Amino acid sequence: MRLNRRQAIAATTALLMGGAHAAGVSDTEIVLGTHLDLSGPTAAGSPMLRNAMQMRIDEANAAGGVFGRKLRLVTEDNGSQPQMAVRAVQKLIKSDEVFAIVNSFGSGPNAATVKAATDAGVVVFGPWAASAIIQKVSGNSPLLFTTVQNYDSTTATGLSWAIKNWKVQRVGVIYQEGPFGDLIRAGVAQAMKETGQTVAAEAAYKVGDIDFSSQVARMRAANVDLILAGTVVRETVGVMAEVKKLGWNNVRVLTALPGRSSIVARLGKDAVEGLYGIGGWRLHDADTKDAEAQKFLAAYKQKFNADADENAANAYSYMSWFVAGLQAAGRNLTAEGFAKAVQGVKHQDFTTYAAQGFSANHVGPEMATIDQVQGGKWVQVAAPMSGIVK
Repeated sequence: MRLNRRQAIAATTALLMGGAHAAGVSDTEIVLGTHLDLSGPTAAGSPMLRNAMQMRIDEANAAGGVFGRKLRLVTEDNGSQPQMAVRAVQKLIKSDEVFAIVNSFGSGPNAATVKAATDAGVVVFGPWAASAIIQKVSGNSPLLFTTVQNYDSTTATGLSWAIKNWKVQRVGVIYQEGPFGDLIRAGVAQAMKETGQTVAAEAAYKVGDIDFSSQVARMRAANVDLILAGTVVRETVGVMAEVKKLGWNNVRVLTALPGRSSIVARLGKDAVEGLYGIGGWRLHDADTKDAEAQKFLAAYKQKFNADADENAANAYSYMSWFVAGLQAAGRNLTAEGFAKAVQGVKHQDFTTYAAQGFSANHVGPEMATIDQVQGGKWVQVAAPMSGIVK
């Protein structure tokens, strides 16, 4: 790997000092950074990510750190705005000199910053964003590791299963304009090819839309028996609420990966009862029987006096994977050494369907389930399945 100026300076300094320390790494400390939406439209959920990361860091530090080095997390606000994210990452790189950026939130903020970070020799691990887009924008950097399943492949897997198992004859698609919608439509096209069908109707919506009456009306006019909703939280509730409002009982609604979240079930209440979703990770309620999940939920509750959701669970899980990568990299920590070592680290915990690893720096295998909202919570109706091979 060719070293840039920042890496070269760090390497030269390390050699002069008799060690192999990277930027953000001293004899006693490893500095990590993240940028989250602390003031924008998704600010309500960001404390879950920040708290869970800090909890895992505190656990690692209490156990002696990583080869005697304590971990320190610097959190910046990106407000879900790319320009704010750029300023935040510039600070993390230049002022805080972080070794890595972990669990940074938002497709837009990550797309705007990932190349600058990796070009500066900073590891970017587990960005909460559309992985295929972030990999492309980074130039497939060897310092980027994506852990969110691809929206196109999981859509293809889930939709193909639904068509075959529900004997679907006419598929309608509601999608968001822009890169997210492009990935959803790519997954739909893949499923159509797999099942030998064509899309009966499509309807787009813009970011920020709250009225989905026209989109659902188009689906009904086309007499579809399945709506694939390429929607996130509010939009998922909006589509399902419109279907319920029309009394349209002979159609199934299947939301793509971002819409199958516990917050959709909580916020939508009766409106989303019966909604189907493509799941990419395990969900746990307070009554879970999983001992590892119980331990995490109890520890989070005790530390923060709040109930952890799946966002907290996943942030904790990804931070655990990152810490395991640090341990595998050894005492003489560099970005390149971490990138090489973490490739061989397998990860499995209470959030995953199977043991995971990195293939071309992206999480694998990509597993997907079909879940349904029943009694106000998601219930699995189809076992985890691996993705369709492109």
